[in-house]
Amino acid sequence: MKLSTNRLPWLDWMRGIGALMMLQGHVFHSFMRNDLRQEGPYQLSQFVGGMPPALFLFVLGITYSFLMDSQVRKGVPARGRVQAAAKRSGFLFLAAFAFRFQLWVVSIDKSPWTDLFRVDILNVMGLSLLILSPMAAFTTRERIRLCAVLGTVIALLTPPVSAIAWGGTPWFLKYYLIPDSLNFGIFPWAAFVAFGLSAGSLLRTLKPDETGQAMQWFGWGGLALAFGAWVLSNMSLTIYPNSDFWSNSPALIFIKLGVILILMAFSWAWNLSLDPDKWSLVRQFGATSLLVYWVHVELVYGRSFWFFKEKLSVNPTVAMALFVIVLMLGLSLLRTNWESVKTWRPGFGQRPVSHS
Repeated sequence: MKLSTNRLPWLDWMRGIGALMMLQGHVFHSFMRNDLRQEGPYQLSQFVGGMPPALFLFVLGITYSFLMDSQVRKGVPARGRVQAAAKRSGFLFLAAFAFRFQLWVVSIDKSPWTDLFRVDILNVMGLSLLILSPMAAFTTRERIRLCAVLGTVIALLTPPVSAIAWGGTPWFLKYYLIPDSLNFGIFPWAAFVAFGLSAGSLLRTLKPDETGQAMQWFGWGGLALAFGAWVLSNMSLTIYPNSDFWSNSPALIFIKLGVILILMAFSWAWNLSLDPDKWSLVRQFGATSLLVYWVHVELVYGRSFWFFKEKLSVNPTVAMALFVIVLMLGLSLLRTNWESVKTWRPGFGQRPVSHS
């Protein structure tokens, strides 16, 4: 069964790459032995595995910029557009809390109730869209500039916001504000949604024959941005003396943004040579990325393979990553071919009829 023709192949391809990077990164993080975590394979895995959250948030911004532009073209008033954007954020909040509740229930004897309020990427997706929903009131061209500026401001404010003493702030609010090893704060993660809104709005203003040139600019611009941010991060001169590169550095934010722009340009160019009606493994993962994310977290970090946790060397960890990817591919195919499965096995997936 082919995927919906309403989907953009290159966007699904970006999501799919993100899903594959995420799967291998989480498997290495969960199963590799602690004494091997300072060596090259683990470090490379985690560097690559650190990209998917930013990538998913950026793609979310692109998707919602298309929806905002569509409403502008339909003549929906500014207030209605803002309300629609805010309502859509509610779905992500509901999904986020359902996800946390499910994880808490299956590990109720090990997880404290406070785990229900941990800020996952789904939470920051919902909050970012809610915060940025006023951008729907502007025209598509205005959003290009405004969202780029907002993303930059969020990135630049992340170190000082992280340095504030939040002692009197309720812990669950602090989780939403600043990042740590367990939570996704809006500083800096909302910046990627804003950048995605800007990039998507720009694409919507182009004629079809202008997209190729724009993607070239995105690719080369991303390379320059990533390299420039990397150079600046290695300079001793900085306005952020207390910034930590791996948690709140604007340099890392812009390095990731540059890599994402390169990947976006590559995804678009790569899919030009592919038949959208033919099956693609990467696009398959992209079309079901939320389902894959939801299920794999419990599979990798839950009790399913507890006897392998932090006990594997490099080669067995690679094998485990491939095993998890194959499992998630099967789940993804089951999801997109569900109607065919029910046709193949009549009555499969239906509730039994009571004869009482």
